[in-house]
Amino acid sequence: MSQYWSPAVRELTPYVPGEQPREQLVKLNTNENPYPPAPGVGEALRDYATDHLRLYPDPTSASLRAALAETLNVHSRQIFVGNGSDEVLAFAFQAFFCHNAPLDVPAITYSFYPVYANLYGVELRKHPLNAQWEVDTQALADGGERSGVIFANPNAPTGHAHSLATIEALLQRVTDRVVLVDEAYVDFGAESAVALVNRYPNLLVTSTFSKSRSLAGLRLGYAVGSEELIDGLQRVKDSFNSYPVDSLASLVGIAALKDTEHFEACREHVITTRERTRQRLEGLGFEVLPSKANFVLTQHPEHAGPQLFAGLRERGILVRHFNTPELNNFLRITIGTDDEMDSLMEALEVICG
Repeated sequence: MSQYWSPAVRELTPYVPGEQPREQLVKLNTNENPYPPAPGVGEALRDYATDHLRLYPDPTSASLRAALAETLNVHSRQIFVGNGSDEVLAFAFQAFFCHNAPLDVPAITYSFYPVYANLYGVELRKHPLNAQWEVDTQALADGGERSGVIFANPNAPTGHAHSLATIEALLQRVTDRVVLVDEAYVDFGAESAVALVNRYPNLLVTSTFSKSRSLAGLRLGYAVGSEELIDGLQRVKDSFNSYPVDSLASLVGIAALKDTEHFEACREHVITTRERTRQRLEGLGFEVLPSKANFVLTQHPEHAGPQLFAGLRERGILVRHFNTPELNNFLRITIGTDDEMDSLMEALEVICG
């Protein structure tokens, strides 16, 4: 550790993303969309005049927010945009969860939550998943005095998604603090809680263009909520960087939102491939947790997770292994193209004998 670091920096445990390999591999470890973005995205990139680059972008991202508002059937004043949903989540931690009380969170969920909690000095109150590997919303509601509630729906890395009725039941019980529902994977078969934001002023829904819109390389995310929550995010943003989303990202994001036909086709293709992969994994003896995301979490009763991970890596296929006590035997497998999933299954057939 450096002598120049502050004590707070010495205590940080940074988030570790999935491996981004330099060599040619079948890459099924970081939940990227296997299909290209909408054709209109390419047209927007070709038509983008370089003269725009000398000008600062619109600090309010008005055009992008308007396009999102139309897509999500809310008012643009209920939309906040940022450089990926991770940045939006960071702003949310600062804006809503820095109270002298614990933040209720599932014990197994997106691993950036504890990183932000550590960074901003937020105590986490972790609730185990239930026996079906589902987020226990009853336990989240029963937490007591809190700084807020945060969970992913569908959950990462388990893939389970709660119904809108279950989320509303939680909101009816937690009214004093912000409930943040992270919907990075919602478009792959789950119900969006955006439908509830007009009835529950403490509900904040975050999402991203990285998954279902195939724009992971662009870094574009957003939040939907009541105007007072959006104003809170805006205050944090304008105290940090008043120009968070560049003009090219806004242009590309709008183009992606316009092509609903391409979006639906890609989304349905991923869902179909996911279900076919689940059936094939189960045919090899794997336990596969029910998933509404673009990945599956799976384990084999006779083959340890680390050995399966290593065996696939040796055969040029990269999946995600979490070296934690709860998940050590599991692999999280991103849904790729049909050819990529065929390569995965052929490799697993050899490894599993």
